[in-house]
Amino acid sequence: MWKNFVDWLVFQQMGLKADSALGQAVHFFIYDTVKIFVLLAVVIYLISYLRSYFPPERTKKYLSGSRLFGGNILAALLGIVTPFCSCSAVPMFIGFVEAGVPLGVTFSFLIASPMVNEVALALLFGLFGWKIAFTYLAAGLTVAIISGIVIGKLGLESWVQDYVYQIRVGQQEIKEMSQQERHQYALGYVKDIIRKVWLYILVAIAIGAWMHGYVPQDFLLRYAGPGHWYAVPLAVLVGIPLYSNAAGIIPLVSVFLEKGMALGTVLAFMMAVTALSLPEMIILKQVLKPRLIALFVAIVGSGILLVGYLFNWLW
Repeated sequence: MWKNFVDWLVFQQMGLKADSALGQAVHFFIYDTVKIFVLLAVVIYLISYLRSYFPPERTKKYLSGSRLFGGNILAALLGIVTPFCSCSAVPMFIGFVEAGVPLGVTFSFLIASPMVNEVALALLFGLFGWKIAFTYLAAGLTVAIISGIVIGKLGLESWVQDYVYQIRVGQQEIKEMSQQERHQYALGYVKDIIRKVWLYILVAIAIGAWMHGYVPQDFLLRYAGPGHWYAVPLAVLVGIPLYSNAAGIIPLVSVFLEKGMALGTVLAFMMAVTALSLPEMIILKQVLKPRLIALFVAIVGSGILLVGYLFNWLW
């Protein structure tokens, strides 16, 4: 029904031709803007309601005393449903270390939480189906778990800033919410997230609309399609300087796949933006020494490259 309305608006009322580049671009922008924001609001509300059962204190309690392997898996899974953003990285890292969570387990959480974004998962499922959503989930969890295990095995606690181990945060009481409080929390989170990402999403949709209408069908296929070995590392290098969460780049992902970019290359781009963003590294420098940040980037980056090449080979 919404598509029919946009067809009527763009092609009849605005007088644009359906086979013109401008008509396709305008149609894409209007159609995807409303579709993505409605889907985003519904998904954020549902996920935030679930998140209300997993406050950071409860997550820290679950991970306290965790050991490698099992702890890494639990940390990565909890990272999916636990609120996390760049501004919370430092206090959560300090809280985990103070609670006795091993460094490798902490890193599995810190990698999975922004990378395997539950909002992006739901959007991927709604827009592209369960296969791509599950692929993204499996790849992200694998990178988070293995990277955390490797960092934990290397015993790099001395590469954390010294002051982190001297802080004593103390235990905070976990307050149970009523159903009304959970509803208000979820509504507040919807408003907060949309207020933070609306501009990024509009810009991404605008770029996607331009590509949809004006970029030739074989352009990305020619330079980033299957068979180009440099496509995956190039996607990672392009993604690192960008500042966006996974939901903010979904519109670009849609166009990349439509124009023929290989699935593994698209996954590598998404993961680089969310797990290796330059702003995130700058913030983590407050708690990690430069050599640990460099090692973190190298290990996670290698994992992302491996995922990209693997899925390009499988698909």
